[in-house]
Amino acid sequence: MNKNIQFIDLKAQYEHLKTRIDKRIQEVLNHGKYIMGPEVFELEQKLAEFVGVKHAITCANGTDALSLALMVLNIKDGDAVFCPTFTFFATAEVVAFAKATPVFVDSDPVTFNICPKHLEKQIQKTIAEGQIVPKAIIAVDLFGLPANYPQLEAIAKKYNLRLIEDAAQGFGGSIERKRAGSFGDIATTSFFPAKPLGCYGDGGAIFTDNDEYAELVKSYRVHGKGSNKYDNVRIGMNSRLDTIQAAILLEKLEEFPIELVNRNNTASKYQDKLSKKVITPTVPDGYFSSWAQYTVQSEERELLSMELKDINVPTMVYYGTCMHLQTAFAYLNYKEGDFPIAENLSRNVLSLPMHGYLPDDLNYI
Repeated sequence: MNKNIQFIDLKAQYEHLKTRIDKRIQEVLNHGKYIMGPEVFELEQKLAEFVGVKHAITCANGTDALSLALMVLNIKDGDAVFCPTFTFFATAEVVAFAKATPVFVDSDPVTFNICPKHLEKQIQKTIAEGQIVPKAIIAVDLFGLPANYPQLEAIAKKYNLRLIEDAAQGFGGSIERKRAGSFGDIATTSFFPAKPLGCYGDGGAIFTDNDEYAELVKSYRVHGKGSNKYDNVRIGMNSRLDTIQAAILLEKLEEFPIELVNRNNTASKYQDKLSKKVITPTVPDGYFSSWAQYTVQSEERELLSMELKDINVPTMVYYGTCMHLQTAFAYLNYKEGDFPIAENLSRNVLSLPMHGYLPDDLNYI
């Protein structure tokens, strides 16, 4: 029996980094600058260097990061924002929260990411109907694999749309050595503990090469402030990363490249062991995945999950209900069968344990 296999093992990670993380936290306790302390700005600089962009601006969580991106792009009532239906709720939630309309797009059957061909069809359909105005695309780097940005960027340019990369799961991934977080007009990530790079609470960040966007994000994240906190020049939000979380992330970011190697080694071993039993994930040529989750497909998902549970191997289902079938989006009048590939994925996908501290032999499967 397997007694110690964790789906995501934050305890093992902390034990490995304990001395360094504890020292970082103690430094924050010593200087007492718990909000926007020096570690926040140190982290932002190192995140920008890691991703390869001019600006990284931290915030309170990944959902706020997406909301801030939409605020910067002035997304509002009457606008259409195209996004995948096979994703976490926040992707479309922030669009509706901005009073814009999410227009859902089916998945690529191989990568699980937003399908460029179906995206273009949805854009053309929206233009032809003339009820809402196409403004932006949110692409999600699902399960660690960057979306098809060469094609997505071409489509965005063709239709004069802004492109937002949601790199919450893909952080650390890349296409031809260009890292997740550097695609599109503006990108976001989440530091939720279960993400490839996670903190011990909540956190997020926005990435961009656009100087104007960066300044707007810095203002919006602190109540729309101008030259000082009592000079509020726009309506913003309160979305700052705590200094202690920044301190933790600094040490995790230092270790992150090694963890990425370990995750990819685990993925290769999963592929060798499972490719004849289930449909294993595909990484296209030139792509590098951060393996936020290792997700297989099986028409006997429930049976497979129970078999693994019997030997104490945890599994998870991401995402059991597509966005277009969520109760909150019933007003959009989508129905079952509208997005067949995504719906098939929601019925068949199963994620296995994945983190940087799994045993080398994988003898638990």
